[in-house]
Amino acid sequence: MLPLGTKAPDFVLPDTVSGNDLSLADIRSDQATVVMFICNHCPYVIHVNPEILRIAHEYMEKGVSFVAISSNDVENYPDDAPDRMRLVAKVLQFPFPYLYDETQEVAKAYDAACTPEFYVFDGEMKLFYRGRIDDSRPGNDVPLSGRDLRDSLDRVLSGGAPPEKQYPSGGCNIKWKA
Repeated sequence: MLPLGTKAPDFVLPDTVSGNDLSLADIRSDQATVVMFICNHCPYVIHVNPEILRIAHEYMEKGVSFVAISSNDVENYPDDAPDRMRLVAKVLQFPFPYLYDETQEVAKAYDAACTPEFYVFDGEMKLFYRGRIDDSRPGNDVPLSGRDLRDSLDRVLSGGAPPEKQYPSGGCNIKWKA
């Protein structure tokens, strides 16, 4: 896992909705920035999408920026192709860019392992939190709360310390190219 305090790895990736290339500098916030590795087909991502949207809408009002990145191999997982990413982003009305990491270099730079996976960077773009949104999983009957991600965002916005316990994400492995 990327160590806390690590400067956010820079990137320039195509936004599947606008068609524009976006860099981390285009997206970042002086308050906090959330980088999410998600995809279209993963049941864990599908399960947490409603909470991702609630958190994004709530915290964007507080100056936090959000970006979603899909790094999956689309040859073997065509549901994650950019045209389908665009469709999902429009249907779910993502209020943030949904970027495509075709080379998978960004996922590697972030040490991303699965979807969904969340990274919170402070105003100086230093890693404050990495891990899960909460402990809800498909079929475990734990309601979505966004507790872990919300806690880290509240802490970073108030100038507090990172959460001592940072739970790793659980979900589908990133689908790496052969």
